[in-house]
Amino acid sequence: QVHLVESGGGWVQPGGSLKLSCVISGSVPDLFFMNWYRQGPGKQRELVALISPNGKTNYSNSVKGRFTISSDNAENTLTLQMNNLKPEDTAVYYCNLKGVVSPDNDYWGQGTQVTVSS
Repeated sequence: QVHLVESGGGWVQPGGSLKLSCVISGSVPDLFFMNWYRQGPGKQRELVALISPNGKTNYSNSVKGRFTISSDNAENTLTLQMNNLKPEDTAVYYCNLKGVVSPDNDYWGQGTQVTVSS
């Protein structure tokens, strides 16, 4: 079983920054995507950023240029650096691993709250 443990959420003023981390342990699939999702109040869960098995990154248009996803193999962590935060970034953020081959290989962290307000 894969276990994901998130940290780094909190409150920040507009224009501020936060860094989210996700510690990964367990039997990770050989081929997988590493993802950050978020779900704002009354909204659908959306994909924010990902790292594909070949190491390429991709971002939603709403966060492009402000957020950076990265992984640290030595520390077994997935990170989301969030800069120039806006109130619309307020959401619960989730880290996620998805296996390339099997749809059963889909693992989620517990979520961490990010609140952006004056």
